[in-house]
Amino acid sequence: MPLVTVLIVTYNHARYIAEAIDSALAQVTDFDVEILISEDASTDGTRTIVEDYARRFPERIRLLLSQTNLRSNQTVARGLRAARGEFVALLDGDDYWSTTDKLQRQAGFLLRHADCAAHFFNARVAHAAILTDALWTPPNQAKRVDLREIWHGNPYATAGGMMRLAPIRDVPSWYDDFFPRTDWPLYILCAMTGDLAFDPEPTAVYRLHEGGMFSTGSETAKLDSTFTFLIRMDRCLGRRHHDLARAGATRLFFDWAADYLDHRQVSLARRALFHSLRSGGIGSEVGWRQFLSLALKLARTEGRP
Repeated sequence: MPLVTVLIVTYNHARYIAEAIDSALAQVTDFDVEILISEDASTDGTRTIVEDYARRFPERIRLLLSQTNLRSNQTVARGLRAARGEFVALLDGDDYWSTTDKLQRQAGFLLRHADCAAHFFNARVAHAAILTDALWTPPNQAKRVDLREIWHGNPYATAGGMMRLAPIRDVPSWYDDFFPRTDWPLYILCAMTGDLAFDPEPTAVYRLHEGGMFSTGSETAKLDSTFTFLIRMDRCLGRRHHDLARAGATRLFFDWAADYLDHRQVSLARRALFHSLRSGGIGSEVGWRQFLSLALKLARTEGRP
């Protein structure tokens, strides 16, 4: 039985999917690894490419194919249900791993640290085919994140992670409708059973391009969808962690508002501050004096010519 399942999720990634699969096949480990490719009825030839890989590597690659485009997190959920490993590493079909020992090191860490439910490396950012020196996660990111802190935001690139399968194998049906926000719900579920560990070394490449589902969206859309996500996630978990969800959303949007204002993006700062207020944690997670001070600064900025 494999120790690790690699789950590659792909739709219309014909330009990039071979690089993603090759980076998974190139992993050097002292344990068995299976590769599941969940393909969502692409229209650009992606399916032909993954079928060719499956024919050439039948002992290593299994395919999960949609009959019609699902455009939901079902493409991830079915992979989690089909996985045979103890650990799972997600890889979007337009990203790839840049080192050959990523899986070995992450599985070793999780075997040694039973208190951790997931481990993440950093990822370098590419704009289409152009690789940059930018990192997806700030290098000063905390080495451990717990259930309280993961509600404050998702600091990890999907391609950087490895999770224990047990907390997410039977992910509830509500997960399907969180698309295209695929990973953050899984990290919250993992954090309910253990810490999330981080190593700042980049071992993956996270690609931004026009075909991306979420990363190239407008800032306003990201603000609104993040607020909706946090409210819905709290409800889907039966409000068992309501205080953590409320505090996390309040702090996240307050910090975004301050950052937008520092960059004189006034309309975005106003929207983020409104979401912070709506989240319900002003007076606890963020003090009223702190909130009013930022609101006053925003009002003065808006009044300037």
